[in-house]
Amino acid sequence: MWKSCWPNAGIEVDHVTVYRWVQTFTPEFIDAARPARHATGDRWFVDETYVKVAGRRTYLYRAVDQYGQVIDVLVSSRRDAAAAREFFVRALRCGSSPIEVTSDRAAVYPLLVEEFEPAARHVTEQYANNPIEADHARFKARLRPMLGLKRLACARTIAAGHAFVQNLRRGHYAITADLPVQDRVRVAFDNLAPSL
Repeated sequence: MWKSCWPNAGIEVDHVTVYRWVQTFTPEFIDAARPARHATGDRWFVDETYVKVAGRRTYLYRAVDQYGQVIDVLVSSRRDAAAAREFFVRALRCGSSPIEVTSDRAAVYPLLVEEFEPAARHVTEQYANNPIEADHARFKARLRPMLGLKRLACARTIAAGHAFVQNLRRGHYAITADLPVQDRVRVAFDNLAPSL
């Protein structure tokens, strides 16, 4: 880091890019907030979409519950059964088991639901997966003004950070649930920063 002074103020400031702050502190904020996260719902919407990383298609697996809480995200360079399995196992570690899983008609999801949650109802009806599709659109809208993702590690951090902030805004953490929407992110970061 290099330092300079604010003109006419005499204040010395470290010049650090927002990108470096996001890469450094996003995982720490997520870990610090984990104990305050609300339990996930029992109806899951699971899907994958693609994002460009260094000009190549990279797949983003996401799961949300019936309340709009992002359960987990996974960025993978491949869209195959192994990546879907890894995602499903990770998502199951994040909360209670679902009684219903809604997905698109990809051939891998019925196998995964049968293997990991045989008692869960698997829904593949047309338009049933609209909540997760709309959620993908919010993430892609956030990526649009950026200059693009250059590395897989960056894509992973941005996807996890976006899910974290989205959950904060929607009140899925005990530290912000009772606050007005416009204050949730600020208060959460004020409360979490001293613990880092």
